[in-house]
Amino acid sequence: MAVKIVRYEEPVFRPPSEALSLIVQATIGCSHNKCTFCGMYKGKKYRERDVGEVKEDLLMAREFYGDVKRLFLADGNALAMDTAKLLEIMDFANDLFNLERISAYATPIDLLEKSEEELTILRNAGLKLLYVGIESGDDEILKEIRKGVTSKQIVEGCKKAIRCGIDLSVTVITGLGGKKRMYENAKNTAKIINQIEPKYTAALTLIPVPGTTLYKKIEKGEFKLLNPVENLVELKWFVEGVECETIFRCNHASNYLPIGGNLPDEKESIIKAIEYAIKNPRILKPEFLRGL
Repeated sequence: MAVKIVRYEEPVFRPPSEALSLIVQATIGCSHNKCTFCGMYKGKKYRERDVGEVKEDLLMAREFYGDVKRLFLADGNALAMDTAKLLEIMDFANDLFNLERISAYATPIDLLEKSEEELTILRNAGLKLLYVGIESGDDEILKEIRKGVTSKQIVEGCKKAIRCGIDLSVTVITGLGGKKRMYENAKNTAKIINQIEPKYTAALTLIPVPGTTLYKKIEKGEFKLLNPVENLVELKWFVEGVECETIFRCNHASNYLPIGGNLPDEKESIIKAIEYAIKNPRILKPEFLRGL
C-alpha cells in the first residue's frame, strides 16, 4: 500500500535555512508574479489552496514524519492568503505539532496590505519569521524590475512587521541594476536596510533566467550584466553602507564568494575578505557551480 505524504504542486522553493522544516503549500504561485528577473512561479497561476486540503497534508505529514519543530508555508508569498484562513491553518498545525516556529515568504505588498492587528494575531499564532525579497533600495531599479512598490513603501511594510514582533530575513540582489546603476543599487539598498533594521540580511547575486523579461533585455543588449569582480565591488559598497545591526549572509548558491558575519561589528573583516577576492578572482566560485 502506498504511503500518503504531503502533496506538492511543483516546483517548490524554500529558503536555505528551511532545509529541515516541514514544507506545506498554503498558496500556489506568487500573487504579484510580475518581477522581470524572476522565473520561479511563471508557470503557475496564483491561488489560495482549500484549507481542508492543507489540513489533510498536515495530517499526512504528522502520520509520516511524527512531530516537527518548524513549519514553512509555501508558495511564493503565503502571507497574501486571507488572514482568517491562514490563521485556521496555523492553529491546526499548532495542535498537531510542538512547533517552535512557523515561517513563510512575503512580499512588501503583503506587508502593506495586512493591518498591524492581523500581523500581531499571526505572530501570536506562531508566525515568527518572514522572508521578504526587497531586491533593491533604488527606486529606478524597483520600477524597472516591476516590483510594484517604492523604497519608501518597502521600509513602511517591513517596519510594520517588525513592530508586530515578526523577525524578517530580507534578500537583496547585487547586479540588479546592471553596469548602469551599480553604485546606486549598492548605496540605496544599504540605506533602506539601515531604516528597516532586519534581523537577517541575505545578499544574492543576479542570475539571468531564460524566458524572463530581463533575460530578453540582456539578449538585446539593453541590460549589461556585471562580471564577477564587478559584483564583488558592488557587494563591498553595500556592506560599507550598512550601519544597523543585522546578521549578514552571502552564501546563497548564486554567490561568487560565500561570506557572512554580524554587521556592523564584523564589517572590517568582511570587507577585507571581499577585497582579497577582488584582487584574487581565481578563488571565486566558477560560473557552472552557481545556481538558483
